[in-house]
Amino acid sequence: MTLLQVNPAAALPARRRGRPGYDRERLLEVAARTFNERGYDATSMEDLSAALGISKSAIYHHVRSKEQILRLAADRALDGLVAVTREPAARQGPAVDRLRHVVRRSVEVLLAELPYVTLLLRLRGNTDIERAALARRRAFDRFVAGLVAAAEAEGAVRPEIDPALAGRLLFGMINSISEWYRPGTGDDAALADTLVHLCFDGLTRSSPA
Repeated sequence: MTLLQVNPAAALPARRRGRPGYDRERLLEVAARTFNERGYDATSMEDLSAALGISKSAIYHHVRSKEQILRLAADRALDGLVAVTREPAARQGPAVDRLRHVVRRSVEVLLAELPYVTLLLRLRGNTDIERAALARRRAFDRFVAGLVAAAEAEGAVRPEIDPALAGRLLFGMINSISEWYRPGTGDDAALADTLVHLCFDGLTRSSPA
C-alpha cells in the first residue's frame, strides 16, 4: 500500500545552524505545542516568534512557512505510526499477536511524540496539507482493521465484531491519552502494558472454575 510508505519528503533534512538551542527539531517541538495550545489557524508567525524567543527571520532560517511547519510536524507523528506497521512483529506471526504489537507500539509512539500526535489528532482537513495527513492516517487505520479481520478469521477474535469499528474503538482509547497524559507523571511502560491488557484481556477477572 503506497500510503503506508514513509514519505521521503517528510524526513527532516540535516539540521542547519542557527541561534544556539534552536535547531529545526527544537523549533518543530515548540511550534507543535503552540499550535495545540492556540489552534493552528489562530497561531501566527509572530506567536511562534514569541513562543520561541527568536525573531521571525530566525524561524525562516529553518522553514519557509507556517504551512511547512505543519507538514513537518504531522509527518513526524505519521512516520512514527507507519514505522510501527513495518516492524517484523507487525508483519509476522498470528494476527492477534501482530495487532497486540501494533497497539502497544502505537501507545509508545504517542508518548514519545506527544505534541506531534496531539496535533495530528486535531487536524480537520481544512487544507491540502491536512487532507494529505489524514489520508495517511486512514491508511494506518485500514492496516489495523486488516489485522482485526485476520485475527477474526484465525478464530482469535469474536466473529460478530466489525473489524473497522474495533480498530476505531481501540485507537479511540489510545488517542484519548493525548488529552490527559502529562510527560513525567507516570511509568510509560506501565501505561502501555495496562492499555494492552485492558484491550485484549478485559477489565474483570475470570470466574473461578
